[in-house]
Amino acid sequence: MMSKLEKYPKYKDSRVEWLGEIPEKWELRKLKFLGRIYAGLTDKKGNDFSKIKEKDFKPFIPFTNIFNNVLINENEFQYVSIIENEDQNIVQKGDILFLMSSETLEDIGKTALYAGKTEVFLNSFCKGFNVEQDQIDSNYLNWLLQSNGYRTYFSIVGRGFTRVNIKQDYINSLFSLLPPKQEQTKIANYLDKKTAQIDKAISLKEQMIERLKERRQILINNAVTKGLDKTVKMKDSGVEWLEEVPAHWEVKAIKYLLEERNERSETGEETLFMMSQRYGLVVRANYHDKAVVAQSSVGNKKVYKNDLVFNKLKAHLGVFSKSNIEDVGIVSPDYAVYFSIDNITDVKYLELLFKNPIYISHFIRKATGIVEGLIRLYTDDLFSLKVPVPPELEQKKILEYIDKSSIKIDKAISLQHKQIEKLNEYKATLTDSVVTGKVRIA
Repeated sequence: MMSKLEKYPKYKDSRVEWLGEIPEKWELRKLKFLGRIYAGLTDKKGNDFSKIKEKDFKPFIPFTNIFNNVLINENEFQYVSIIENEDQNIVQKGDILFLMSSETLEDIGKTALYAGKTEVFLNSFCKGFNVEQDQIDSNYLNWLLQSNGYRTYFSIVGRGFTRVNIKQDYINSLFSLLPPKQEQTKIANYLDKKTAQIDKAISLKEQMIERLKERRQILINNAVTKGLDKTVKMKDSGVEWLEEVPAHWEVKAIKYLLEERNERSETGEETLFMMSQRYGLVVRANYHDKAVVAQSSVGNKKVYKNDLVFNKLKAHLGVFSKSNIEDVGIVSPDYAVYFSIDNITDVKYLELLFKNPIYISHFIRKATGIVEGLIRLYTDDLFSLKVPVPPELEQKKILEYIDKSSIKIDKAISLQHKQIEKLNEYKATLTDSVVTGKVRIA
């Protein structure tokens, strides 16, 4: 822990406001005096790139490899057509790679170190920095550029609206904080080891989150297709892919349970809803206040509380959601809106059933279209499928059980997320403190 790390004996004013005081024996030098910046790939077209190896194609480092990593991952290379004697810059071992363009200020100037030996090229939206001074450990320099002060610097000098860009001059003029070479290497090795330990702990917690989510889905799937009583007598459902269901349950085509609502907005002034795969049916303005929407919402479909809303283009993702919103709202004409007509006390039951992988696989088979993302599940095809229907009182008990169990699992997931957040905060604080000399490693 950082509490066990000591401070340096003496400090001095760095004369760089955002760096503050630095250890007495450390130096400040502009990056342009430590090496040279070079460009990524030039004069390439879309068909010059490939995600798989092809004849006369060479590996290159894509934008995402820098964005997602501190150390370039050689398993994430893509490929580019390179002819013999083509004038392109080759990334060298120890080079630091910069994102020169990004979608947000927080990501601009992100760096990653290339430590491999493979002949590899660089994405055209990036720049490489080749360290030319022997007294510089490029691994340390890359860690320095990950620290809070440097990340803030890049966000300040980044420019743009739809996309943020950074000029090469801002990299060249950046002051680098340099301890003696031996200490640079010591710091870099320490951070390699400590962050690897932290990342492993984060990975274990992410795996725990996935297991909890899987457990919740299995719990839901079993409850809505088999019920809660494990001793109940079962019967053949009569549907090959559904297998057995409790003997006292009915099996009905969806057309006998739901009816499509086709009421349309005459003014377009009702609250506009949207479907979120994560949050369900939500008020669009609360999530996408700047998103492009149709000029007029006249003719959009009306949605009432307790309706079941379905994005017909996302059947393969099980994007169904019950409306819990009090207001009457409207959704895109591309959505389908249904209400219960018989035997279903709460359409939430069908929402959960339709998210079952068994049903999603059949939605995909019934859907019309060419490629995933452009396929559409029409109401007649949905209504032709059969579902198990418990007695209404049992439906209520099943939903109560799922709700109660999900709350417990969600709390466990939330706890893991909070712990991951704390670990990431600790990693950032540790990196910042060590590379800027606030603390000294033993």
